[in-house]
Amino acid sequence: MNAGAAKANDGIVQLENARKIYQMGHQEVKALDGITLTFRRGGFWAIMGPSGSGKSTMMNILGCLDRLTSGQYILEGRDVSELDDDSLSELRLRHLGFVFQSFNLIPQLTVQRNIELPLYYLGWDASRSAERARELAEEVGLEERLGHRPTELSGGEMQRVAIARSLANDPEIIFADEPTGNLDTATGEQILQLLVKLNEEGKTIIMVTHESHVAVYAKRRLHMLDGVVERIEGDG
Repeated sequence: MNAGAAKANDGIVQLENARKIYQMGHQEVKALDGITLTFRRGGFWAIMGPSGSGKSTMMNILGCLDRLTSGQYILEGRDVSELDDDSLSELRLRHLGFVFQSFNLIPQLTVQRNIELPLYYLGWDASRSAERARELAEEVGLEERLGHRPTELSGGEMQRVAIARSLANDPEIIFADEPTGNLDTATGEQILQLLVKLNEEGKTIIMVTHESHVAVYAKRRLHMLDGVVERIEGDG
């Protein structure tokens, strides 16, 4: 599908006959088996499925952390299927945000420095980066914790830092991989409400989860099985 078609139907992400095949000895494992799918701009998606269904592979492809074996991946009207590693890294840095189950914060850095990290790689000056970090910390309710290190925070606070960091580059899409997996139920609900708020403000959210009570926060739920889309629920 070409860029014009992507723009016409407001698809921020499109897969066209997407295949990802892993070679395991003499056996081929079809992690994605010919998926054609459009994610609309401003949507909130939950990708679900049992272990081995292909949901993590789907996340890695969409987040430009891996590449297709065949087919097309179109992001914002641009075919990224053939980009080299440096180009993919640049695309992730400038256009995508990531939130992981394990937070992936740097323990030696303060909350402020963790939030600022993407801006350092983007070449922002120190004062501008600090101002942006303060704004984002306030948005996630951590303005009083900027000088703390991750080891001084609760799990929920660490995930809020991770969300603030994911917003630093003002990304078009936030990818959330099991964002509540290491949190208790009440704290997880707070994080999900924060993702809902970001979606209401216009961010496209694509989340992987195996928990149905987490997936209900998404507008659409994509169920995967054996590398294909089994069904899609919801609207928006």
